[in-house]
Amino acid sequence: MPAGREAVPFVGLTGGLGAGKSEALHALGELGAATLSTDAVVHELLLSDDMRDAVIERLGPEVAPAGSLDRTRIAERVFGDDEARIWLEGVLWPRVGERVSLWRAAVDTAEPAPRAAVVEVPLLFESGMETAFDATIAVVADESLRRERASARGHAAADERAGRQLSQDEKAQRADFLVRNDGTLDELRQALSRVLAKLDSTPS
Repeated sequence: MPAGREAVPFVGLTGGLGAGKSEALHALGELGAATLSTDAVVHELLLSDDMRDAVIERLGPEVAPAGSLDRTRIAERVFGDDEARIWLEGVLWPRVGERVSLWRAAVDTAEPAPRAAVVEVPLLFESGMETAFDATIAVVADESLRRERASARGHAAADERAGRQLSQDEKAQRADFLVRNDGTLDELRQALSRVLAKLDSTPS
């Protein structure tokens, strides 16, 4: 970190399936935050040869019908099988953690400094990762709207995935900041801008 510069606030962003975490992350980037999606990191890792070989060996060739790992097929395979899911998370999460640490180190030395360093982590509280962050944001939305969004985006094994997550109320209670995403994108940006303003004014 450059001498004399305050640490960039390190923020965890989470929310339920279909709440609009990706929209919120994009908006935060537009508002001056550095952003990283752990889902994007996982996607990148699954493109590597070593991960492909390990996953095919453990889960079977059906998860890579064209020679490359199919995330939808992996989801269908592991979300109903706790043993397979725990194995996959044990392989992926340490690698994701390494990528996040490297990214944060780069953000801390970036010029100009971003307003915050925000990492989207779908299972932030469920995995106990919230303690790694200076602050947390939970994005919530009406239940019917969330289900509509999840269905429209073709999320595999949506019920199983939702069943592994804390309820919206629990996420909201545990987060430092709560942002609703029931309205327009402009309203979402305004709400997130207010959160960044509060982070700007929080002593490091």
